Amino acid sequence: MGNGSTGAAPCNGTALLLPPPLPVGGHNIAALVLGIVLILFIVGGNGLVCLSVCTERALKTTTNYFIVSLAVADLLLALLVLPLYVYSEFQGGVWSLSTVLCDALMTMDVMLCTASIFNLCAISVDRFIAVSIPLNYNRRQIDLRQLILISTTWIFAFAVASPVIFGLNNVPNRNPSLCQLEDDNYIVYSSICSFFIPCPVMLVLYCAMFHGLKRWEEARKAKLRGSIYGANQKLYRPSTFLEREPTGLEPEGCNPYAHPEHPGDYGVNNGIQTVSYPHLRYPHPGHSRKRAKINGRERKAMRVLPVVVGAFLFCWTPFFVVHITRALCKSCTIPTQVTSTVTWLGYVNSALNPIIYTVFNAEFRNFFRKVLHLFC
Repeated sequence: MGNGSTGAAPCNGTALLLPPPLPVGGHNIAALVLGIVLILFIVGGNGLVCLSVCTERALKTTTNYFIVSLAVADLLLALLVLPLYVYSEFQGGVWSLSTVLCDALMTMDVMLCTASIFNLCAISVDRFIAVSIPLNYNRRQIDLRQLILISTTWIFAFAVASPVIFGLNNVPNRNPSLCQLEDDNYIVYSSICSFFIPCPVMLVLYCAMFHGLKRWEEARKAKLRGSIYGANQKLYRPSTFLEREPTGLEPEGCNPYAHPEHPGDYGVNNGIQTVSYPHLRYPHPGHSRKRAKINGRERKAMRVLPVVVGAFLFCWTPFFVVHITRALCKSCTIPTQVTSTVTWLGYVNSALNPIIYTVFNAEFRNFFRKVLHLFC
């Protein structure tokens, strides 16, 4: 019977219910209060995130569409998983509903947690492409590549979780009063697929992305210095510079005599600071002078992502370590309180992302403040 625990295990489903010790027939009032408050925070915060991206033009960026997908996973967790989990915690860990509902609940639990991790991975892949292969990258609206990435995260998440709903738990002598997985091999499999493989991949991609951003920043500063130098020289010897033509053999960002195609090439475009790769050109002749840019708003959005990833790892790493240890080490004794704590910590992560966006992103903060003013 799984690992023999009587508690909850979201995401890899070691066991769905992990209540703290209670008197026989007692009720866990603290779990009920915490659960209700957590559900309200998750629904309110992530609902505002979805609403802000849908209604605010400034927030309609490709990165934020991925953030909406992440927020949807958190919303579904609060609406479909947490109410039954909190009810079971309140009941002292006894599962009084049907085993079919238990399997559906664990499937949603595993799928939504996996979807959260895969969405973070999809963001890292998309940002890596935006920084490393910027040509023809659509920054203002979602395109086919982003739609494929978002769809793939949900399909893969369901694939990881589907064995539960398709009968993995239908074993002889199953205890209907416990809602837990019955297969330790599946616990290991889901933990590896949902956490221990995607997390290192995601971290490597983010490191590569910020290395690329650093190079872009250096290119921007060098270009700005070159433009200032060229402007100063132009004031003193205008005729010489006006007559000189670029050879076309050197990058425009390194050529102080090159005239900018747009005002934004020197770092400001309609009040938004931009970074460009001067040496990157489109392969088609008609686009020979078009450049790839990342504006200041997008860079700020990208810098929020490490905080989101860091919070996710902080909240979920203890859970996965504890529960894969329970599955692999039969002689290990892990206190119920520890398992319950890491389970709640994982669920708390779903309420953190809207707070992170509010603290680190002025546009999200302004929208949240505007909405709150309507009700206060």
